[in-house]
Amino acid sequence: MHKINWQEIEEAKEAALEVLLHNAHGPYHGLPRTAGWGYPEPYTRDLMFSILGIAVTGNKILLESIKKVLEALAKNQTKRGHIPSLVHDKKNRGASDTTPLFLLAAAIYRKVSGEQDFLQKAIEKALVWMEYQSHSDCYLVAQQPTSDWRDEQWVLGYGLYVNTLVYSYLKLLGKKERAEMMRQEMERFTITGEEKLRRIQEGLVVKRKPYFALWSYKVYSSERFDLLGNSLAILSGLASVSRAKKMILWIEEACLAMQEKGDLAVELPPNFFPFIQPKDPDWNARYSVYNKPGDYHNGGIWPFIAGFYVAALVAAKKYKLAEIKLMALTKLVSVSANNSNNFGFNEWLKAQNGMPMGQDWQTWSAALYLYAAKCVEDKKTYFFDVMRDSFLPANTLL
Repeated sequence: MHKINWQEIEEAKEAALEVLLHNAHGPYHGLPRTAGWGYPEPYTRDLMFSILGIAVTGNKILLESIKKVLEALAKNQTKRGHIPSLVHDKKNRGASDTTPLFLLAAAIYRKVSGEQDFLQKAIEKALVWMEYQSHSDCYLVAQQPTSDWRDEQWVLGYGLYVNTLVYSYLKLLGKKERAEMMRQEMERFTITGEEKLRRIQEGLVVKRKPYFALWSYKVYSSERFDLLGNSLAILSGLASVSRAKKMILWIEEACLAMQEKGDLAVELPPNFFPFIQPKDPDWNARYSVYNKPGDYHNGGIWPFIAGFYVAALVAAKKYKLAEIKLMALTKLVSVSANNSNNFGFNEWLKAQNGMPMGQDWQTWSAALYLYAAKCVEDKKTYFFDVMRDSFLPANTLL
């Protein structure tokens, strides 16, 4: 277990800021690049997530850069309100998380800049688009497989991650009534294939477990654990304080068990577990090449998601554990694929040995490190605190 070393954390923060400034201008219309070398394109979801780290730095260059991204997305928005997957390419469509991420990021930018009407028309169109993503014409939104950030993994129907994003932007944009109705839908239990009901009202609560299901749709669901979705559920207040604390205890115990089995070599949770194995019914043939157990979306360690987990610990007032995990994340972002950087801020690492497997100098890895560090230092979860506390003014930053 890593002892907290604030000097190392400060060095990592300086390196993270260097990464973001390096990536702020890329070859596509001067828009930011997704990684220092491997991904020159401006990927929407990566850059929308990065606003959290950019906002807490207050760096004017980076804030202007993310404003340019939001304005370009609004310009390239489809006539029905959908946001493309590449900022500069209006024809690159089909993602289930880009539109909710745009709405969340635009709401955050409004709070940081004070521009309360920023991109109002684009936001209104995006809100309408998202309402039409509910197949039941209620509140939870549905998605097609491989349409969210997991482009190599199937999430069907009502995915936890995308719905936590929707809940979050609804809260930030002051759509409290719709957010509450969505929360009520989510808190229904998942339904198994053995249950026969006249009227199915599926939700995302897992029986006898403290976390939310990965996805649910009618009589089918996956009860594997999604770290990103559940961390966002804690941060946004979808998970109650008692549920959040039980969930964190469950996560830490599950990670200890994985470490004992040799499935986990670091002190941070995988993005997803238990890993899908070739013998499992939800295994797909492509996984044997692109999504092996402990790799990529099938249990890889993603620094940006670990940053959300650290912030979720702060939200649950697990301050000491948050410090320990921030230190573990600091060690993790220091390794690089090419060993030429003091801090690699790599895309993802293999669960079984902690080796970096993606691209170095990843924008969202650096940004979410900065966000996590700020949350731990200040014992606040910027932009999410207001979602959990209905007594705070709607225009407050915290």
